[in-house]
Order: sequence, then C-alpha cells, then structure tokens
Amino acid sequence: MATNKDGASNEPRGHGVEIDKVTGTETTGHEWDGIRELNNPLPQWWLYIFYGCTIFALVYVVLYPAIPLIKTGTDGLLGWHSRSAVARELTAVEQSRQAVMNQIRDTPLEEIRTNNELMQVAFRGGESAFKVNCVQCHGSGAEGGYGYPNLNDDAWIWGGTLEDIHTTLQHGVRYEQDDETRISEMPAFGRDGLLDSSQIEQVANYVRSLSGLEHDDALATEGAQIFADNCAVCHGENGQGQYMLGAPALNDQVWLYSPDLEQIESQVNNPKHGVMPAWSGRLDEVTIKQLALYVWSLGGGQNAEATASN
Repeated sequence: MATNKDGASNEPRGHGVEIDKVTGTETTGHEWDGIRELNNPLPQWWLYIFYGCTIFALVYVVLYPAIPLIKTGTDGLLGWHSRSAVARELTAVEQSRQAVMNQIRDTPLEEIRTNNELMQVAFRGGESAFKVNCVQCHGSGAEGGYGYPNLNDDAWIWGGTLEDIHTTLQHGVRYEQDDETRISEMPAFGRDGLLDSSQIEQVANYVRSLSGLEHDDALATEGAQIFADNCAVCHGENGQGQYMLGAPALNDQVWLYSPDLEQIESQVNNPKHGVMPAWSGRLDEVTIKQLALYVWSLGGGQNAEATASN
C-alpha cells in the first residue's frame, strides 16, 4: 500500500479520504495547512444523551403546550399551563394572607403599631408598596430630594402622626381630583406686588437667621417686621410652622428646596407648589395603612400629642 510522507495511506477511500497509518482511522478528507482531521465516531455516552434529549423533547411536545398556532397553541395531553399554575399559587398566597390582611384592615393604626406581629407584617407590606409607588419622588431610602420631602427626619409639613400620614396618603397634597386633598398655597409676594425686591431680600435674610445660617444682620432686622406682618400667620411667630396649614417650619436645618439666599428669595417672589397624588382609589385601604405605618416607622413618626401642640 502506498503512503505519503505523513504516514497516511494513499489508497483511495472516496474524495480526499485516506487511512491514517498510525491509527488506522479514516480522515474526513479535509486538510488545513497540511493538517488532516481523523473521522472518529462520536462517544457512545454523547449519542445516548442526544437520543435521550430527542425522546424527552418529543414526549414534552405531546404532554405540554409546545407548538404555536395562528391564534392559539397546542394544549398537550396534560392540559397544564404555567400561567394557570402561577395564578393558582398567587391565589393560595392571597388566601393564606387574607386573615392577617383583614385584621390590619379592621384594626386602628395605633393598635397595629403596638401589636408586634401585625406591625411586622404591615412594615414589610409597606416597604414593598413604597418601593413600587413612592421611590420615584421620595427616593429609594426615603431621603427625598429637591422639592420632595425627606421622610426619615422629624420635620413634617402636614404632621407626622399615624393619622396625619394616613390622611396625606389617602387624599394627597394639592391633588385637584380629590375633593378632600390637603391644600395650602403660599402667596406670590413679589409676582403679585405684595412686597418689593428690597423687602424680599430683607425677609429672606431673616428666614436664614431663624435657622442659624449666615445672613446680613441689618437686612434681617428689617426683615423681622416684614415676616411678622406677612409670614407669621402661617409659619408661626418663631418660624416653627403649622401642620394644620401645611406651612413648613423655617427655624430648622431642613429645607424642601434650598437654603441659598437666592432660592429663598425666589420662593418668596413666586413660590413653587408641589403636588402629591391621592392614593385612595389607586391602592386598597390595607396597603395605604401599611404605607402609613412604614413611613411613620422610618424615624420621624410623631405621637398624637405632637401634632396637637403645633
């Protein structure tokens, strides 16, 4: 038998196919840069796996939904559907939770707060609802942002008791679609000609002085009387704010917008008024109560006496 210089037989075995002299195995007939590939058969284990997968696939097609049709698909002999299974599982979960959800619905907020078991359930439910509905404005950690209140501190615009928070969640703030929404509107002192630019600068310096920020003493002194005549009726004589009017405190270090002098002047001149949607009708009562308990527990929740004294 004639062989080439690489030891492969030159005996014809088909187009380009040769017998390797060392192993006695046919080559595939392909050659790349003088390298030939042996035509070894697939391992038996690999073939068995391949056959098994093929059989499994055929059985699956027969038993389960598998083949899409024009408007529907094959149901399979078992009639099983993943969506139906998920629906059944969700129903089972809802049924298992229904008793405690009913208890939360029927129990006053203060009683839930003092019931450790109910409070734990309400907290987790409120935490989940917050991540879906509230983080877009108040932030993932409830830290707030420019124009959006921080819910972790004890500075409240409309009060921080459980009932206060619950009412705010139910009816929103300046949400026109709800007749019981919380309403407050700061006058545009500059835009409407109630104060001139020098008076606005003076009262802005006085507002900064209330929270211990750097200010012009002379301007702040002039601004004190302007504040008493125009601002104290809502924000309080000492800038402590009033929950009933939705007037924020001005004597702390918490700012809804910015403590910069220019920003305060801008707010006095032509104030911004944020809007919070009413969640009643969008969320069920249990979820709203869970949210109220969650927000209350973030660190700044007040007792009923705190709001009554403001």
